[in-house]
Amino acid sequence: MKLPKEANAVIKKLQVKVDRMIEQIGSGSPHCTDANGIYDNKKADCWTSGFWPGLLWIMYDVTGEERYKDVAWSWDEQIEQLFIQPTDELHHDVGFQFLCTAVIKNKITGDADALRRGLEAANFLAGRFNPAGNFIRAWNWDKHGWAIIDCMMNISLLFWASEVSGDPRFKHIAVRHADTAMQRFIRQDGSVKHIVSFDPESGEYIEAFAGQGFHADSAWSRGAAWAIYGFANTYRYTQDERYLNVAKRTAHYFLASLPEDHVPYWDFRLPTQEGEPRDSSAGAIAASGLLEIADLVPPSEQWLYAHSAVRILTSLTENYSALDSTDYQGILKEGTGNRPKNHYNTSVIYGDYYYVEAIAKLSGWSRKVF
Repeated sequence: MKLPKEANAVIKKLQVKVDRMIEQIGSGSPHCTDANGIYDNKKADCWTSGFWPGLLWIMYDVTGEERYKDVAWSWDEQIEQLFIQPTDELHHDVGFQFLCTAVIKNKITGDADALRRGLEAANFLAGRFNPAGNFIRAWNWDKHGWAIIDCMMNISLLFWASEVSGDPRFKHIAVRHADTAMQRFIRQDGSVKHIVSFDPESGEYIEAFAGQGFHADSAWSRGAAWAIYGFANTYRYTQDERYLNVAKRTAHYFLASLPEDHVPYWDFRLPTQEGEPRDSSAGAIAASGLLEIADLVPPSEQWLYAHSAVRILTSLTENYSALDSTDYQGILKEGTGNRPKNHYNTSVIYGDYYYVEAIAKLSGWSRKVF
């Protein structure tokens, strides 16, 4: 896959695959596949509910085929209903849910209701900001002082909201959260922590937790991918070089830690890799983030990030994809949802989404979702 001819060939295969997925998934909200490669059907309040319609919106934007738009169209309305229905599952990930539905829908079609829903979600996310600790609170329940690296992706919703509304408060919150993440989540060597705990009253740092990583001092590969992409986005919105430098530092650690086939294990600091699963989703997310960095750096630096993304995507396509399978519903195999909870060797819809997004970028698609 060496730009853009090969990427265009993959897009054609994806059309056949996604058309089949539409028939197989129906009106469901896929999260992960079972042992037979069949996608489950989660409630709309699941944090991943935006990725399937987001994938469809990209396919519509790339191909112009109306069937993708038709299936994706109502998802932002469905997720919006959760603001008035009892649920404990709406939290920091409204960014993932609404960027991939309302925001991209508005960008492509100009739909006014999609704009309203995206701003509604941005207000909700802004309301989770803790001004004492300068972080956006993760999850609900009793986790009042927890923040996670994943939220570096969600703050793109706030940057977008500032741009379309003219209200800088969204941007100020996003920048303060990014500064806290830069200080507390990113180690000097470019490795990344998953969960950090703060005193919710004083804002003081308490400790880091392993989360989905091997231990608190390890380096969960999907967390590194979120950081690569999230800090690249933050630089794109702010033009503050500090964020680009952090994105590059985390990217260099990620790339230096990859095995020979360029697809990461689920954690970069395992005592042994023997018998441990890969995480194809981390590879797809990182590849899309690397392509963002390639667009942001001077021409003399672009090759490193673009070539690295192509190597990852080539391996994913050749060694981890189910593009030609008629029965297996997922696109990427060998995703790891949560290794400490024994959720691995599956397809996850966010892995499929970021793979499609990255392939679309290689084929010339330039619209920004995040």
